[in-house]
Amino acid sequence: MMPAMGRLIVVEGLDGAGKRTLSDALCAALAAKGARVARFAFPRYDSDVHAELAREALYGRHGDLAASVHGMALLFALDRRAAAPELRAAREAHDVVLIDRYIASNAAYNAARLHQPGDGEFASWVRELEVERFGVPVPDHQLLLAVPREVAAQRAAHRERTEEGRERDAYESDADLQERTAVAYAQLAASSWLSEWTVLDGSASIDADALAAQLLG
Repeated sequence: MMPAMGRLIVVEGLDGAGKRTLSDALCAALAAKGARVARFAFPRYDSDVHAELAREALYGRHGDLAASVHGMALLFALDRRAAAPELRAAREAHDVVLIDRYIASNAAYNAARLHQPGDGEFASWVRELEVERFGVPVPDHQLLLAVPREVAAQRAAHRERTEEGRERDAYESDADLQERTAVAYAQLAASSWLSEWTVLDGSASIDADALAAQLLG
């Protein structure tokens, strides 16, 4: 039996981890089981001014904005705050709301920028800001696509070559940051930050049908 209100499921992982590929497969598997699925992806670079400003900063615009960890995190958080009403409406109208990257990405990437543990002081600040102050809906389950940083980098580079005009931003091109972010994500998952997590081997084939059954069960 489907839940009365849709479950909010999040796919997290490094740039190049394969989040979009998994989301596509999982969406198809959920639909095949009769679930009504709504999809979101953050940051919403093409539809939210806060995300747009953050993207421009990551490509060297807006002075020293990109150097401010809390400033960038606030822009990404405001993107989700603006989307919160739409997310709540989607949960009421669907069985599953599937999100590619969400609150945990803010905690993981920016804790890594500060050389903090993923479940440390900065993550607490993100939770207070996004969940307690902004009222962003809390995930029901989070999926972490864990891949070696080298594999994620190769995939990101391939995407850059195949997508015309696509260039890696300041976060994507920082190998050390990606390495620390992977550690931060693992710490968030281990501490069940905000919800239960499932850690998936992103370098292996994932059975989307079995995963969909688990998430609906």
